[in-house]
Formats: sequence, structure tokens, C-alpha cells
Amino acid sequence: MTIYYVNSATGANTNAGTSEDAPFASFSAVESLKLQPGDSVLLAAGSVFNDQLDLKYSGTVAAPITIGSYGVGDAPVIHSPNDGIHSLYASNIVIENITISDTSGAAIYAGYVSNWTVRNVEVDHTGLSKSGSITFRTGSNITIENSTINDVNGDGIWIEKITGVTLLNNTVTNAHGTAADAVQLNDSSNIVISGNYFDQTGAVTPKGVLTLVRPVDAVIEGNTIIGGGFGISAQAGTNVAIQDNDISGYGGYSWSYAVGLGDQGDTRNYDISGNYFHDGVWGVSVSAAGTTTYVREHIDIYGNFFDDLTQAALKVDRPASGSFHDNFIASDVTPYSISPSIIAAATFPVSDNTTIEEGAATPATADSLVVTDASIGLVSDTGFTSHDGLKLNPDKTASDKAGAHHENPIGENGVSDGTLLLRHFGKAAFEKQGPALGNGDHAFTIEAADLAGPENGSGIFHHETAPQPLHHSPVDGPVFSILQDGLLH
Repeated sequence: MTIYYVNSATGANTNAGTSEDAPFASFSAVESLKLQPGDSVLLAAGSVFNDQLDLKYSGTVAAPITIGSYGVGDAPVIHSPNDGIHSLYASNIVIENITISDTSGAAIYAGYVSNWTVRNVEVDHTGLSKSGSITFRTGSNITIENSTINDVNGDGIWIEKITGVTLLNNTVTNAHGTAADAVQLNDSSNIVISGNYFDQTGAVTPKGVLTLVRPVDAVIEGNTIIGGGFGISAQAGTNVAIQDNDISGYGGYSWSYAVGLGDQGDTRNYDISGNYFHDGVWGVSVSAAGTTTYVREHIDIYGNFFDDLTQAALKVDRPASGSFHDNFIASDVTPYSISPSIIAAATFPVSDNTTIEEGAATPATADSLVVTDASIGLVSDTGFTSHDGLKLNPDKTASDKAGAHHENPIGENGVSDGTLLLRHFGKAAFEKQGPALGNGDHAFTIEAADLAGPENGSGIFHHETAPQPLHHSPVDGPVFSILQDGLLH
């Protein structure tokens, strides 16, 4: 396990390269070595390298080969007339703590590889002659974390035919090009995309932010996704969870959506929950460009907040089975647009959703909400069972709910018996509207101070409203409860 040092300012390729006092000067000296498992190649802080680094040798899972940095100062920079780092068939590699910018090709291009980690890497202004930023094709176990990608030509991250993809806490902004998304994954599986910030607001591209084509076993959670022609396009997937994301600012087309699925192949087992969809066109769109018959089944959409959309929260215009329930929908947003044939077939029921009245409460701050494990329990809402129209479906009584919640206070997915975790929506949703909750038949307001309780946020809150006149059949008035510290109050 040898450490090699490279310093473009003070090094020489005639040096041994094994100490900071006698570093190499360029990548050609590194490429002449046969790197062994556990070896590291460290680039000096402040160095600039105007060449491509080719990685030809593999580490092991226990002893990867590492490309990193040493010294104090700015991260070392790789410029290149080709790719920044290029590799075929080399596995068990770590790339960390460097900058790659102004490359003609990709920042990092790797094919037929496994067990790569890209960590704390800054990518800027790459793909100047041919599209590319960070690209992995064919392999397994690729992790990109805590990295920044900005102002690139082509997809910010392109991953194809990889089993085991983890994208964690990255920032990708402004990926340009006629076919560019911030991130695109094709034909990949065992995917986790979590805690990232993806913003295409300033991108010159007709496309969107996050595209997955034929994903299998994917979790997309806790990301902020802004701009583009769409937020998340997750087409032809199996076992896909899209949870707790904030998706906004998408548009430019009549079909633009926060989450789109149902095209390019069969779609099975989608869990879309706890997201905040706002300032866009459609919310969730189950649709397709043509009339090709695909399977679309087990699509569960619940616990989301839809606000400031120019079209409906839900669009289903191709045959599909699923459900749309326990969502919060701003009063100025159409709840759903579902083809009459699908309503008649009763394959995509809508029930137990709640309307949030516009401007009915004073905006709340994050501190006053104390959102960590607070829940709002809902008792009743409208639902449909056929194309004949809407009818009210009574929910369980408050006592039934209390018993259920004490048995399982939150539930595995954050929504249980009509209970929706406020933390799903985050600060922005409740600052924007205030926690004014209700539906078209019995709207009401909960003050932020009531939600917060005493200054320490541990107060008990229980609010009941008297039954209001309804346009349909009478039901019990809604009961709102706060769930804190594992107890329903």
C-alpha cells in the first residue's frame, strides 16, 4: 500500500513520487506505474493538471485504489482536452477531494466497473466538445456523494446498466443540452437517491431534472428538485418509492409534471408519498405519449401536499390501477383528472383527501411548527367509487383512531389511518400556506401557536370542530390531534 504524491508546480517525473518532498509532476508518471490494491495517488492542493488521468488497475473491496489530495489550499484541479478521469474495467476505486473543470469530455467516465465511490468532488464546466459530466456505464455498486456539479454540457450524472446506485447529498445545477437532465439513470437497479439538491432553473435544455428509465428497486427520498420541463420522470419501473421530496418550478409544457410514470414500458409497484409538489403544472401524471398498451398497476399515491399547480394534482389518462388517498390539496388546485373509463372501472379510487384553504392562516415559521414527529389526524373526507359522482365516506371514529395510533403511532410509511406527518412537507409548505386544513365541506384554521404549544414545543393539542352543514350526506365533524413523543393527544 503505497502513497504517491503529484505536484504540478514543484514535482518532477524523475522523482520517486513516494514523499511530499519528492513528488511526481504529471499524470504520465502515475500511469507508468502498476498501481496495487490499497495504493493512493494524492494530488497537491493548488496544483493544476492539464491532462487526462487514465486508471487501468483495480483495487479490492477491502483495499481500493484512491485518487485524492494532500496539503493545504484549494483542491487540485484537473483540466483536460479529453475526459478528466477515464477508466475501463478498473474496479474498487475511490475519487475524492478534487476539482474537475473545463474538460472537453466528461469529468469522469468509467465503463465496465464496480465498486466506485466519488466523494467530495467538484465538477464545473465540463463536456465542452462532447457531452459529459459524471458517466458510468455497465457495472455495479456506484456511489456519488457530497459532490457538486454545475454548468456542464450534457447530463450532470449519467448512469446506465448499473446494479447498485447511491446518489447521496449531492448538488447538481444547470446541466445544459438538447438531451440533458440533471440526472439520468437507465436500466439500473437497487437505486438510492437521497438528500440531493437538483436545480435546472438556469439550464438551457428542453428536458427535466431527474429521469429514470426502467428502474428496479429504487428509493428517491428527501431531495429538493427545482425547474426543468418536469421534476421526476420514472418510467417503466418496478418497486419504486418516491418519498418526502420537494418538487417545484417545473413547467414549459402542457404536460409538465412533478412525477410522471406509465410510459416506455410496464409500471408496477409505485409508492409516492410525503412529497411537496408546488409551483408547477400537473402533480402526479400517469400517462403516456402514445396508445401503446402497458401494464400500470399498484400505484399508491398518498400523504402528499399539492399547492399552486395550474393543472390537477393527479392525472390518470391511461389504463392503470392504484389509489389516491390521504393527500393535502390546496383549494385552488383541481384534485384530479381521471379518464371516465378508468373511473367507471373503479381501478383508481380517490378518497380521504383534505383541502387546504388558501390564505386562511398566518404563515408559520419552522420553529413554531415543531414538526419533528407531529401528526395531523383526519376523520373524514370525500371519495369516489364510480363515475356517477362524488360521495362522502366516513372514516373511523376518533376513539378507533386513538387505539390504532397507540398500537402503531406513526406507521411504517408515515401515514396510518389518515395520519400525515407534517415533517413530510417541510418548512416551505407551511410557511407558504399556514396550517389551515379542511376540505370543501368543512374548512377551518389551526393557528401555528396551537400546533407549537408552549415555547418548548411539548404542549398537548386536541381540537374538535362542530359538524358543519354538508352538500352531501352528513358525517361526523373532523377531529384533529397532535402525535408527539409516541402518544396521540
